[in-house]
Amino acid sequence: MTDFFGVLIPFLLIHIICDFYLQPDSWIEAKKAHTYRSSKLYFHSLLHGVGLILPALVLNIDWRSTVCLVAIVAVTHFVIDLWKVTTPKGDNLAYFVIDQALHVLVLAAIAFHVTDGVSIDAVLQHEHFSDGVLVVCAYLLILKPTSIVISAVLSKYPIVNPADVNEVKTEAKTEADTQAVTDTQTVTQTITNSAAAPVTTVSPAKDESTNVSGLVAGGELIGYLERLLILTFTLVGSYAAVGVVLAAKSIFRFGELNQSANRSMTEYVLIGSLLSVVITTLIGAIVSLGLGVKLK
Repeated sequence: MTDFFGVLIPFLLIHIICDFYLQPDSWIEAKKAHTYRSSKLYFHSLLHGVGLILPALVLNIDWRSTVCLVAIVAVTHFVIDLWKVTTPKGDNLAYFVIDQALHVLVLAAIAFHVTDGVSIDAVLQHEHFSDGVLVVCAYLLILKPTSIVISAVLSKYPIVNPADVNEVKTEAKTEADTQAVTDTQTVTQTITNSAAAPVTTVSPAKDESTNVSGLVAGGELIGYLERLLILTFTLVGSYAAVGVVLAAKSIFRFGELNQSANRSMTEYVLIGSLLSVVITTLIGAIVSLGLGVKLK
């Protein structure tokens, strides 16, 4: 019982089982509907506390510490879940992440307490601590910072709508025709000639490109997932798998781009995709060199 992670991992396993597999949807709906008056909230919290008795027995934790462990986890889980179900936007992804992070922090604090001889200094001096920090930094860099860089580059290459171009050309032609008619008019222009000069309005050419509706911020999410896969495969040295990701994305994108009559849209998508791949691959390659990962 001297390994911090040897204690934390069984605790996390019980948390995952109790929170996602032993909690029916009816319990979740009951907690949302009745909050602190819901008996399911109390059952669920108590389940998390009692569930930790099993790893406590396996880890040979004394009974006094086990009782305290059960009580602390049950109470903290009740408070955290009550906060989540009483929050107006508690179903949002951000609140879900915060909720799970708080539960994990409680379990990590308990693991620190029950582990013999472990300290913050011991964790910081662990042989793989710097490697872990490097990997975390890499994953953080490929998300929001990379999106900002890609957006900054793409801002220099605005998408040109063919309909707008045709409209400009039509307006210019109309103005030229009007000017030509004005120049040929004389001072002695008759009423007949004036009436015989009808004004014709040329409508802009219709954009034949296909309007494809999509999810709000779907492109950003696709970019995040793509970069996560590429970085993960790069860090394990599997560059062949990176090629599979690129091929799969190209297949899905081909139909959309092939149907588009807007060349600038096609180039815009290609620039963004290639920037995403290049930045992520470079970051992954640099981190892989620092970790000494071999190619596969």
